[in-house]
Amino acid sequence: MAWMAWTWPTAIFFIIIACILTVFTVLAIKYPETPRKGVLRIETTRGDRLFITLLGSAFINLAWLGVIGANQPFALLVCLVYAAAVFRWV
Repeated sequence: MAWMAWTWPTAIFFIIIACILTVFTVLAIKYPETPRKGVLRIETTRGDRLFITLLGSAFINLAWLGVIGANQPFALLVCLVYAAAVFRWV
């Protein structure tokens, strides 16, 4: 890991993202999905909702870091609630 000066948390983050993408690929192959409309009245698939979740979670973490500065594990809890809401209602 020294060739890119990665830290273990960074490596774990990217490993988790790769695992999520793998699971979503398997789900898309095994259980094809038709787009559905949610609260935003746009058609989204699982992949769209995953992208919205990841992008929103990045902004939540950046805002948390800028406003509060510490206790990032609490930001993770906010992100999990946000992800549940996106996958349920968007």
